Amino acid sequence: MNRQINNPRGRTWPHTLLESAVFGGALLMASVALANTPAVSEAAKIVVKDLQETNSYNITSPAVEPLAMEKPKLPDLSGYTLEAALKKIDRSKPGKVRVSRMMEETGLKEFIGGDNKMAEWVARQRGIPDAIIIQDGYVSLQDVARQVPKQFLSEVSPGVYVARLPILVKDSGILEIDKRTRELRLSQEKGSFLVSEGKLLITQSQLNGWSESRNGPATFRKPSEFRPFLLTWGGSETWIANTKMASLGYDQSKSYGVSISQYTPNTAKVLNRPEPTGWIIDSEFSDLWYGFYCYETRDFVIKGNTYRDNIVYGIDPHDRSHGLIIAENTVHGTKKKHGIIISREVDRSFIFRNKSYDNKLSGVVLDRNSVGNIVAYNDIYQNHTDGITLYESGDNLLWGNRVVANRRHGIRVRNSTNIKLYENFAMANGLMGIYGHIKDLTDTDRDIELDPFDAEVSLIVVGGELAGNKSGPLSIDSPLSVELYDVSMLAPTKSSGISFNGVLGEHQSQILDLLVRQKKAVLIDPVESQSELRQ
Repeated sequence: MNRQINNPRGRTWPHTLLESAVFGGALLMASVALANTPAVSEAAKIVVKDLQETNSYNITSPAVEPLAMEKPKLPDLSGYTLEAALKKIDRSKPGKVRVSRMMEETGLKEFIGGDNKMAEWVARQRGIPDAIIIQDGYVSLQDVARQVPKQFLSEVSPGVYVARLPILVKDSGILEIDKRTRELRLSQEKGSFLVSEGKLLITQSQLNGWSESRNGPATFRKPSEFRPFLLTWGGSETWIANTKMASLGYDQSKSYGVSISQYTPNTAKVLNRPEPTGWIIDSEFSDLWYGFYCYETRDFVIKGNTYRDNIVYGIDPHDRSHGLIIAENTVHGTKKKHGIIISREVDRSFIFRNKSYDNKLSGVVLDRNSVGNIVAYNDIYQNHTDGITLYESGDNLLWGNRVVANRRHGIRVRNSTNIKLYENFAMANGLMGIYGHIKDLTDTDRDIELDPFDAEVSLIVVGGELAGNKSGPLSIDSPLSVELYDVSMLAPTKSSGISFNGVLGEHQSQILDLLVRQKKAVLIDPVESQSELRQ
């Protein structure tokens, strides 16, 4: 039973950039072959084969009420402003500035420890490496320039400063870089970078990696080449507003570009410093190794920024960060991987009203046991693989996202259960509108070892529209369960009309009869329970 399904709601499509791209003929609909399943152990092969060959499913119509859900409540962004950031620090107590040996400072040990790391700064400073230290109160960048020798920090033109040493804000220190600083250039040749253990406020300014030999930005040339960077440690509070940063970061731990990180475990235990936090708002980041990275960070706000043409990732919160707000950002042109990705137990966070497009891989990714997150009202389009991807990350809600003209799937869900997809719009993607599948990860380079029985996928899809996706609207391989209700399907690319793939294709007539003709909810679940398969 193949039929074209009309829109039951009679909706009109909003006039947006997405619509212009679609109707202007700028769709990217290239089909890309799916990757081969990696080799697995013989035992795993048997179990996965059993799961994949299970084609005996119940098709029933449950009550609609349990599927009902109110719109997610999203954080209020009105308080995250330049004016609020400017009130975050106490300027009443003057701080101290000194020049000290790098190896004497805990906040710099990451860069002078094993693997002969200190050689980098010995070579650049041509001697035992020093750093500018700020402590015991408030200083502005102008205060620092007055108190250190000019060969370490100087004003080369009105409002433009060049730093030729690393700068460390200790836990008792406060550094402000404001609109009096048109630009702070961190010298690539001299090995300059900025680290904070205390409070750092940067507003209405620029912070750039700078090549003095080329008299221009320290633009990316190769991953291993040192470029200046910004890092804040455990216990720090950081506010960046209305600022531009460029040409920062390289492929070295904690040196990625703009990084917010707890200390390494041993140091964190000794110092007993809380998780770092802060805001980055209404700013612009380009040509960074990572536009943003965080590790074990709490309640950080990334709002209203532009991340363009960064190298590996645009926005990349990592291990055990939680309570994050990633909202109203524009992320595009990421050269190697994803626009926005949260990975390794990044929980209870909000990703909403962002635009992520033209990135080398996916627009938005939830990865490696990142749970309890809300992804809502994002525009995800023209990315070079999937629009939104979930890898091994259950218990997440996707609501009201528009996922258009991505080269592979609109929304892809792998090895993830209890994924709720409500009111999402997936149109003109190169493969499926929504694709759910299981994959055994034995012998892969991922650090999550899934038991074959844990390689499960379950989805609830309610409302929304799936239109003109090249391979079809939906494909779910060997699901633990799928629930569908009130899903509109439009503009099939096949002349035969709407055509499901996977388990849904095997039961298409029953599903469409319940879903479309009777306007009921549909539950698809295996006749054999997972507990029976285990025996």
